[in-house]
Amino acid sequence: MGNLAETKPNAPHTPNPPRLLDQLRDAMRRLHYAYSTEKSYVQWVTRFILFHHKRHPKEMGEPEVIAWLTHLAKERDVAASTQNQALSAVLFLYRHVLQRPLNLSIEDSVWAQKPARLPTVLTRDEALRVIACLHGEFALMAKLLYGCGLRLNECVGLRVQDIDFERMQIIIRDAKGDKDRVTMLPAALVAPLQEHLMRIRALHQRDLQRGLGFVDLPDALARKYPNAAREWAWQYVFPSRTLSRNPRDPQDQRQYRHHIHASALQRKVSEAAKLAGMTHKRVNCHTFRHSFATHLLEAGYDIRTVQELLGHKDVRTTMIYTHVLNKGPKAVRSPLDP
Repeated sequence: MGNLAETKPNAPHTPNPPRLLDQLRDAMRRLHYAYSTEKSYVQWVTRFILFHHKRHPKEMGEPEVIAWLTHLAKERDVAASTQNQALSAVLFLYRHVLQRPLNLSIEDSVWAQKPARLPTVLTRDEALRVIACLHGEFALMAKLLYGCGLRLNECVGLRVQDIDFERMQIIIRDAKGDKDRVTMLPAALVAPLQEHLMRIRALHQRDLQRGLGFVDLPDALARKYPNAAREWAWQYVFPSRTLSRNPRDPQDQRQYRHHIHASALQRKVSEAAKLAGMTHKRVNCHTFRHSFATHLLEAGYDIRTVQELLGHKDVRTTMIYTHVLNKGPKAVRSPLDP
């Protein structure tokens, strides 16, 4: 009797399973992780595999992960936050792709030391001086960073529907920790934002007339409402000047208008800080967020309120700002001062 496969020449071909890194990307998209996080996790998982001479992760477990994390701390001298990110990437792989959750934490390895650094904080005058050295949309973004306590990626990723002029609030969607939160919309930014949106809407109308006007959407929404990608509400508040392809879908030939790249705002803020004479402080986009939190606490606002506005999961994260207060109800006066 011949081989069974030989008697059925038309048996359906079983496709090869997706590669591990593609499975990782698919899992992160199902769970709506940010594209920047997706790229970072893919990079860390690749480094983990290469460290163990290209062994497949399903053949490894806790001991190999601990050895790698220890290597990062001792040989690569990475920061504590970097080591935590590397661990998060590998834990995600085992839990959501390999379906084999690992039972370990960062304490199981040599722990990269977290430096006891206090945040750099600008005075209100210094913050406004830096902002005054910015122009156009970059000045508007800096005002949002300082006036609303936004993170850099939250600011550049704002969409039109996230700004609620009636309730005077801004909704930050899918923020750190995959949660939405609400912060205030400063009254001083209402008119500048409305004028800016009028210009952006005119740009969007020109894109539509050219058969364009597409913007990337969360995966589930893109599948459910394919026409939403051209709607005004989903457009970015700070769109890029150039069009580009969808980095998550190489098969998609359409041209999209993504948001301004975060590095562009970072560069402009760095240049503005130098122009403003901030040579004694290291100023970046996150400095505005630090200053926002500190100035609210100085004004006497409750730390839990500030925690909610910042989107901190743990109030202990917010409490770092109590260490840089120089006035306000919780300040302690030196016995040397009258």
